Amino acid sequence: FDADGPQALVGLCLAQVCCSLDALCSRRTDGSMSLIWAPPFPQEMADQLLHMMATKGLLNDTTIGIFRNCKELRLRRASIRCSPVSAEAFHLALCPHRLQELDASWVSGSLSGANVISGLASNKECRSSLQKLSLNGLQLDWQAVVVDKGVRVGFSSLQGLRALNIANTDLTDSVLEDICTLPQLESLDISCSAISKLTALLECKNTLRSLTAHRLRQLDMSPAKLLFVLSQLHVLRHLDFSDDHFAVDDSDGRDGDETMQQLLEGSPHVLPSLVSLDISGRKRITEAAVRAFVEARSGLAFLGLLATGVSSCEVLSSQKNLKVRLTGEANEEQVCEALRRYRDRECFIREALIHLYNLTMDIDTPQPDMLKLVLRVMQSHPSSLHVHLVATACAFNLTTQDLAEAMPVSLLSSTVTQLLYTMKTFPNHQQVQKNCLLMLCSDYILQDVPFDKYLAATLVINWLSSHEDPTLQRMAVAVISILVAKVMTLLTYCALNVFIMKQLLAIVQQKAMVGVVDSTLKFALSALWNLTDEMPAAARNFIECQGLELYEEVLESYCTEPSIQQKLLGLLNNIAEVEEMQAHLMEEDLLEHILSLLQDSQVEVGVRYFAGGILAHLTSRPEAWTLDEELHTTILKQLHASIMTWTHMDREMVSYRSFRPFCPLLQTCQPSGVQLWAVWAMQLVCSQNMSHYSSMLEKEGVTELLKALAAHPDTHSDIKGLSESILSMAEQHQSHSGASNNHAGS
Repeated sequence: FDADGPQALVGLCLAQVCCSLDALCSRRTDGSMSLIWAPPFPQEMADQLLHMMATKGLLNDTTIGIFRNCKELRLRRASIRCSPVSAEAFHLALCPHRLQELDASWVSGSLSGANVISGLASNKECRSSLQKLSLNGLQLDWQAVVVDKGVRVGFSSLQGLRALNIANTDLTDSVLEDICTLPQLESLDISCSAISKLTALLECKNTLRSLTAHRLRQLDMSPAKLLFVLSQLHVLRHLDFSDDHFAVDDSDGRDGDETMQQLLEGSPHVLPSLVSLDISGRKRITEAAVRAFVEARSGLAFLGLLATGVSSCEVLSSQKNLKVRLTGEANEEQVCEALRRYRDRECFIREALIHLYNLTMDIDTPQPDMLKLVLRVMQSHPSSLHVHLVATACAFNLTTQDLAEAMPVSLLSSTVTQLLYTMKTFPNHQQVQKNCLLMLCSDYILQDVPFDKYLAATLVINWLSSHEDPTLQRMAVAVISILVAKVMTLLTYCALNVFIMKQLLAIVQQKAMVGVVDSTLKFALSALWNLTDEMPAAARNFIECQGLELYEEVLESYCTEPSIQQKLLGLLNNIAEVEEMQAHLMEEDLLEHILSLLQDSQVEVGVRYFAGGILAHLTSRPEAWTLDEELHTTILKQLHASIMTWTHMDREMVSYRSFRPFCPLLQTCQPSGVQLWAVWAMQLVCSQNMSHYSSMLEKEGVTELLKALAAHPDTHSDIKGLSESILSMAEQHQSHSGASNNHAGS
């Protein structure tokens, strides 16, 4: 979502390979896949294919088998992150490669850290070639490690290792001792492990440049001993000694806080190469200590101070020459830096999002980079309610009103897709659902941004079915009413769903009982109108759900509200189009009321138009008329007289998916009032949008019906004139389109 431009060709090709694995592969006897034929891949492309399979959730014991062929698919930088891969599949597919990097973080199969080390060590080339290894989130299971010819295989067997991540593992002090004997170790992450001593670090004091030791809850060293060990790391440039401030009570973390306080206040000769220090989450750090540290270190490039209470320290803003990147909560830059740096740390992401929400409450300029950060942290923490609760609120703040229209469409599309995932993941959390609905309830997003609209509507409908919160109800109905008009399969689904019909009718009844005119009522009426458009099954559901009785009452009670009347009559017009439903409308009081609307010159043309449509359809079939003949005659007479007084409307009042319901009304045998309503309606929409209706006229046989009407000697002159007008517009449009096409091809 970084740009609206096309994807790189190599990415598209690899994505196609991922989609076509079944067709491209044969199966070995153990069920694993093998490419039937493949040219030797460029080495970087093989790495990309493995990474793409992992990120798309396609990598498993079966599919990883294609990498057993080391000649065609040579791996150097391998990632199987978060994939369900067993120890056996790992050994067969990855260990034969001369790997330089391996990311096996959070693998969900039976693979342990011990399996990884013994497997890699079994390849003599890997012992020296592997430089970077991540086992974040893996069980090391060190007791199960394989012994090679009587010698226990450990991390130290991988002599080429420079960077090692064993955060969130069952790391022990003895294993750390083995790790620290690595001769080239430069970067080490032991965060969230069970380490109690850091004394082993003295073994690599001349090589270690980066130490990440976030949240070492079982560390058992006095501040003096801990500071002594750290002070011996002469070449250390990056130190992360942050802590999880949510999980720390008054007794926890005190020694670590005191150590960092002493480090800040101490001499710059301690850790002289240090340019990056992260102490976020340390509660007992003072502004004086931060000031002393910053003033003593001119080469400082980064300082992590989120959730310390000192990120607004005056020295950080007063020194003009200070070029230090900061994480904290004092301003947007600090908060965004926190979202970038702490993407995988839920405790800090939650904190940063809370501050971002407050900072974006009244934002008035588009911030796509901020939205990208919010989206990324949601993707990084798919099951965290805390993260999604605040992140969805931030997403709404960043896309409210006109801000969305200034965002890249691809970014909005990715964000909405993520919101739908969030709604699906937390279906019963009211505030999360509300936040998602707030962002979705945007005309621009619903109309112009591509996303799975069917999924969106079904999620919203499910929410609507089990909650009665008025605010959420309003937004849910608004979203449904717009989406059902855009997606035909969704329209069909909703039209056939009696439950949805009942829900929408219940909202109409609820609003009508108190006589309010609000957007919820209008959206509900619009949704019902859309659902019954050329949907006989929906019309039947509407009748069976007592919708007709309700609409008769609402039509009377909202007699001064043309916007409501128009939507009510529009739905009744849909029912009048269905021959088998017409009998339900044969009520004298109802038709006399509709006739009074047709005749009243004070009533808006939009209302009179739909009133005329109902009456035209009902009087077009004399054999089905069951009421007084005098009423039938009066309606036909008033139809013609009233329509001739209507003024042309510039605004688009209605649009049609098809002209098929008009065909019976255009027959030469029909009364003039019926014919006149049909040709007036068609002339109106065609004059407003002929490009939409031109092909419809021809395909549905309407052109021939209009020609027959215009040529018939008994056709009223008013109808002839309108028929000829429509035919003329259609002819002009076709000749203009033909001329444009000829010009384009010349």
